[in-house]
Amino acid sequence: MVQIELKLFVTLAGYLPENACNHEINEGQTIDDLIQNLGIPQGLVKLIFVNGKKQDRTYVLQDGDRVGLFPPVGGG
Repeated sequence: MVQIELKLFVTLAGYLPENACNHEINEGQTIDDLIQNLGIPQGLVKLIFVNGKKQDRTYVLQDGDRVGLFPPVGGG
């Protein structure tokens, strides 16, 4: 098992699991797998950051990664 720190922002916060600071996932899991396992609809995640760097959905998560997921953001 791999442990990650998970942060979901704005409208995604409702999908945050209780163990977000030490969220356990299976080894070899990608960001896309994580999004699906959390039950987040695919279109709701626009930006993905891992350890402060922008990543895409194919990134394979590593033990200790800090993951931030953001929805599309609009402004006026």
